[in-house]
Amino acid sequence: MKLVADLDTYLEHLRSERQVSAHTLDGYRRDLHKVLALAEKAGIADWAALDTRTLRSFVARLHALGQSSRSLARLLSAVRGLYRYLNREGICRHDPASGLRPPKGERRLPRALDADRTAQLLDGAVEDDFIARRDQALLELFYSSGLRLSELVGLNLEQLDLAAGLVEVHGKGNKTRVLPVGSKARAALEHWLPLRALSRPADGAVFVSQQGRRLGPRAIQLRVRQAGVRELGQHLHPHMLRHSFASHMLESSQDLRAVQELLGHADIATTQVYTHLDFQHLAKVYDNAHPRAKRRGGATE
Repeated sequence: MKLVADLDTYLEHLRSERQVSAHTLDGYRRDLHKVLALAEKAGIADWAALDTRTLRSFVARLHALGQSSRSLARLLSAVRGLYRYLNREGICRHDPASGLRPPKGERRLPRALDADRTAQLLDGAVEDDFIARRDQALLELFYSSGLRLSELVGLNLEQLDLAAGLVEVHGKGNKTRVLPVGSKARAALEHWLPLRALSRPADGAVFVSQQGRRLGPRAIQLRVRQAGVRELGQHLHPHMLRHSFASHMLESSQDLRAVQELLGHADIATTQVYTHLDFQHLAKVYDNAHPRAKRRGGATE
């Protein structure tokens, strides 16, 4: 059958001429065989006969069967690669995947710690040594001010005003914003900064290694992850502390615009994801408290 023959030729081209990895080749083969099976079922005997409308219906069918948006995007990319080859070989003169986009996937809500878990992370005893004091200060500042990882990595002493309880950060697009620093974070920084000076820092970085070098993103991610395992027994990453800051602020204040300003979001639509987190919290409270929130044992009321 011509469909199969042309596909086999293309896959051999990927293997022998393009020399793609075995993993990549297997991915292309799986995705393109899904399209092949649907084409055969639809009575299509030639790749030249597959048009955009039919391919769109194939994608919709696969989505209905549970294929994720990301998987379908990869499949469409494989189809485009196939048709680039078929056009170059003179087998086809079109690309049915041109302009097609996969269905939008569900937006994943950011994971956040609840207030009790956050307290568990931050309120434990802290040893009075260089690493423990530094790590406590960076955890407190992450949560206190909702910083991005890049903002904390780039933070210099001149941006801190502990007497006023403020920090100036340079965010995306080099936009500057001034944020409050809570009392717990201020206390943690005041314990840390004298120890920092002992390392003879190479520059004005707030968070440095014992050799005085600015901590990079990976080093900070590692310290946060280790704190999560040690204090909470779970995976923890810097952005989860930012998410926790945002969701707790919104739960308490109900002021979406203020949270947008604190996070440094250019578009309030980015901040609105936290309204979903807040609703989940409210829905849980309602479900646990309202006498008619749930039916138990199938009884009617």
